[in-house]
Amino acid sequence: SQPRRITFFVRANHGIINDNDEVCVDHDIYVDDANYKMTCVSMGNPHCVVYMDNLDNFPIEKIGPKFENHVAFPNRVNTEFVRVDDRSNVHMRVWERGAGETWACGTGSCATLVACVLNDKTDRKITLDLNGGSLELEWGEVTNCVFMTGPATEVFQGVLEWAGK
Repeated sequence: SQPRRITFFVRANHGIINDNDEVCVDHDIYVDDANYKMTCVSMGNPHCVVYMDNLDNFPIEKIGPKFENHVAFPNRVNTEFVRVDDRSNVHMRVWERGAGETWACGTGSCATLVACVLNDKTDRKITLDLNGGSLELEWGEVTNCVFMTGPATEVFQGVLEWAGK
């Protein structure tokens, strides 16, 4: 099937605002006795984007839940662990709150692009490689929308029997 383009709207301030009305871009966070740099972005749900060099061997099963349940995020957070290869190519692994590591995350992919642009790490159009495949992302400067294009693959079918009233 043909890839479809999906649009996500970026919140007005491009980030999660703390009690001091500050946007969280390139802030320090300490997790498991290590310091990480994070940028927090809301795509309608909270995302914490963290940059690293060694993404393939990163212990996401150990560190992901510690970000998700960190005191800085009282409602928990989705965390994107990101390696920027150049201004148009990025790799990402994602820890989704309540689910663990997943193959892909649409809002997390869009949040990653926004965070990369806010940190001047990429251009507004990138290819994002995830465990589940690649996506093309573009953050429109005029529209302030993030456009995500990529394949959709059915990975599960099920039947739900509803015993509701």
